[in-house]
Amino acid sequence: MSCPFVREPPIAEGARVIRRVFRIQCILRDRQDPLAQRDSVLIERYRFSREGIIYLTNLLDPHVKSTTHRSRALTTAQTVCIALRYFASGTFLYACGDAENVGKSAVCRAIRKVYLALKHFLGVFVVFPSHLRPQVVKQGFFAIAGFPNVIGTIDCTHIAIKAPPGPNEGDFVNRKGGHSINVQMVCDSMCHITNVEAKWPGSVHDSRIFRELILIQHTPFGPNITAFPHYTGAYYGILLGDRGYACRQYFMTPFPDPNPGPQTRYNAALARTRARIEMTFGQLKERFQCLKRLRVAPDRACDIIVACAVLHNIATIREERTPVVEVQPDDDLQPVHLDQPSGRAARDRIVQHNFE
Repeated sequence: MSCPFVREPPIAEGARVIRRVFRIQCILRDRQDPLAQRDSVLIERYRFSREGIIYLTNLLDPHVKSTTHRSRALTTAQTVCIALRYFASGTFLYACGDAENVGKSAVCRAIRKVYLALKHFLGVFVVFPSHLRPQVVKQGFFAIAGFPNVIGTIDCTHIAIKAPPGPNEGDFVNRKGGHSINVQMVCDSMCHITNVEAKWPGSVHDSRIFRELILIQHTPFGPNITAFPHYTGAYYGILLGDRGYACRQYFMTPFPDPNPGPQTRYNAALARTRARIEMTFGQLKERFQCLKRLRVAPDRACDIIVACAVLHNIATIREERTPVVEVQPDDDLQPVHLDQPSGRAARDRIVQHNFE
């Protein structure tokens, strides 16, 4: 019963005790400056040196900068470092939050901001045939095994994801029974990624991805590239350019049953040359451990893969520390049936002039 002579209604002492017990205090966490660590620690945690993180911070600041400073909003450097830690470790969001002294929801928002911002720079850092002149690219490939006129090596890799819900779950089951995104990439002799296609579910065959490749359809190379769609076994090869941008291009594949001598030497040189794309895959997955398995929806997984490709090129161009990659086993050259006369003629011409 309220008292007319007291402005505030009387509160029982027991109620005050209960309020004090269950009162949630506002605790401001100490968010240390991520750049205060040594370079060795920064590279281990974020895969970039101090100068590299500062470069990324300045690059992404217009896209990820907080619109308010209320409640001690994350700075651009903190946002970038949170995303880099996730990309580098692939751990759970709450683990990244505990390491950076932020909540799980803040980590999720920071990662999304960064990978969407990096997608804006896909056309800047991922360029076909390369950031270098075509002649320099061909010289770099020729120095590997004597294979002439190579402008890039191409292959596909599967990025594992968690099983997505819904009726399309079966589309992401690959030939090994796991759920994945089938990603096609092209790289140059310096392991720069020059093209990335990260939008196909794991059940789609490599040949389908190559036939639908925008690089072939909408670039000066497109109408002149000879792809070999009819084959059995693995689908990989080397894009060749006779005269840089102007003349015919070919998609080179191995001899299915090579004869001893020039054809065997051709297959060996092709295998050593195309190993550059396997090396690129290894560096990409070692540098960004999240690509070992992404626990996100397929559309977000594709965005993260593209963001990691952009970051890989930035790290390679800036000569950041290259992760140690295990030696890949020799290629198991499966039979390939070539039904393009111009492609067979180009392959025979390469064998005649370079491997006899």
